[in-house]
Amino acid sequence: MTDKGKKEKKINIEIDEKTSEGIYSNLAIINHSVSEFVVDFVTIMPGSPKAKVRSRVILTPEHAKRLEKALGDNIKRFENVNGEIKSKELPPIPLNFGPTGEA
Repeated sequence: MTDKGKKEKKINIEIDEKTSEGIYSNLAIINHSVSEFVVDFVTIMPGSPKAKVRSRVILTPEHAKRLEKALGDNIKRFENVNGEIKSKELPPIPLNFGPTGEA
């Protein structure tokens, strides 16, 4: 029981073997509408003119905000133990998501 006398609900989260391997990404492209945030995880290989979206995660705005906070908290904890994460400015990457329409 918690301090307020209510039982804590626990969620049993399972992960299959393939998902547990994860997918490497070195670029995230984020778009949003009024009702959702779409995060595309991409792997770009040096010297290759093509890249593929490896995974797409769609979040409600509320969950996107929670993700932002959780990621920020985890980065702070990581840096407290391992030192500041150095970030290099990368040149802009021209993105092309397939054919474009003409009117």
